[in-house]
Amino acid sequence: MPQIPPNVLWICTDQQRYDTIRALGNRHINTPCIDQLAANGVTFTHAFAQSPVCTPSRAAFMTGRYPRTTKCRQNGQALPPNEKLVSRLFADAGYTCGLAGKLHLATCANGTVESRIDDGYEVFHWSHHPQPDWPENAYTQWLHTQGTSWEELYGGPSTPYIKHGIPEAYNQTTWCAEMAIQFIHEQKHRPWFFSFNCFAPHHPFDPPSEFLTRYNPDDLPLPKSKPNELKTKPTYQQLDSKFAHNDPDGYDMAEMSDRDRREIKAAYYAMVELIDKQVGRMMEALQDTGQLDNTIVIFMSDHGEMLGDHGFYLKGPHFYDEAVRVPLIFSWKDRIQSDLKADCLMELIDIAPTLLEASGIDIPDYIQGQSLMPILLGQAPESQHRKYVFSEYYNAWTHKHSYGSMLRTRDEKVVVYHGTDQGELYDLKNDPDEFENLWNDRSHTEIKMRLLKACFDASVFTMDPAPPRLGPF
Repeated sequence: MPQIPPNVLWICTDQQRYDTIRALGNRHINTPCIDQLAANGVTFTHAFAQSPVCTPSRAAFMTGRYPRTTKCRQNGQALPPNEKLVSRLFADAGYTCGLAGKLHLATCANGTVESRIDDGYEVFHWSHHPQPDWPENAYTQWLHTQGTSWEELYGGPSTPYIKHGIPEAYNQTTWCAEMAIQFIHEQKHRPWFFSFNCFAPHHPFDPPSEFLTRYNPDDLPLPKSKPNELKTKPTYQQLDSKFAHNDPDGYDMAEMSDRDRREIKAAYYAMVELIDKQVGRMMEALQDTGQLDNTIVIFMSDHGEMLGDHGFYLKGPHFYDEAVRVPLIFSWKDRIQSDLKADCLMELIDIAPTLLEASGIDIPDYIQGQSLMPILLGQAPESQHRKYVFSEYYNAWTHKHSYGSMLRTRDEKVVVYHGTDQGELYDLKNDPDEFENLWNDRSHTEIKMRLLKACFDASVFTMDPAPPRLGPF
């Protein structure tokens, strides 16, 4: 372990797509604090989640193991108690571990509080989402100490798809930052590990009015799509192009106007800007307490958001880059490279071994991720890490009995919907927006078969490496 163990501030948003940072090319969004984080560290421009929905993705990056390995493969499924979170490994190494906001490693629907395994969190401010669906919601309890409630505050103007939400001072994102700042001040004399897990920019799209008014919908581009592109796309996409999540009570795509689509994007960007401001406040706390130089800061999200691209919203059994590619920034002042954009392919399971190695903690053999430290330290090319990335979807949402696997290389992508004859094949070099599905294009049969073999190989190579082999027989 390093002479002075580094602290870890792990900032994880919910459902934030990769192209929502101004420093990385989005000129319509305002993210000065995240931009500064990128300038002071390494940004991985091709970071991919192991699943396009919450629970399996979170279980994967919190263990460094694939969903098929953890057996936590879908929303509503609990991570088995024998799985070890990276927070538990840090706690075992003498760290004080804390969390504010979402965890979502087990079901928490219909008033049921999420069950916990031995996760290592000594300080635990649990709030799955802002709504007061559980008395145990720490955010709800905090609002009561402020003399107010979610019901009282959540009354702003609304349209069918967006809402003026809770003001900044009382917003769940702000509360998560408040809990993090309090923790930073209280734990400054011993090594610590803190998970900031806000619910934003997850739908509903409900930023504070003061942030929403900063974005003029008319200035924003419409979602990207191509006429008739859905004709060659899988059934799941065709269904979600009518109603998000295939839910008639949700987003009726036929009823949405171009103005609606732009307003949703404005609200989503406003929610990201609120996150950005709280990132700045946490960085100020590190600076003010003299801990910035010895704190590893990570900024990321669990999966993406379609945001109208290709004709649908939210998430589901979809493997477009908008759904599985996320922002990822590492910052560690004067210890790793700065202002570097690493374009290598990497997976979110690579975060756990990276943090363990950076902190001098042994990486267990059962972890499947690959440490990024050689790139962070400038000891390996920033363009080389993985030959492909692998993502999975298992029956996780409204599309029951949908089982999908994605393998993506630098220039190609294949998606297999198991048990059907449907799939997707994209030439990313010539079609980076994934408009043209070549799955049934006979001129691409050879490429398709090569990628299908690679996808099958990946499904084998991602099997659980535990328990260790102890003998020849």
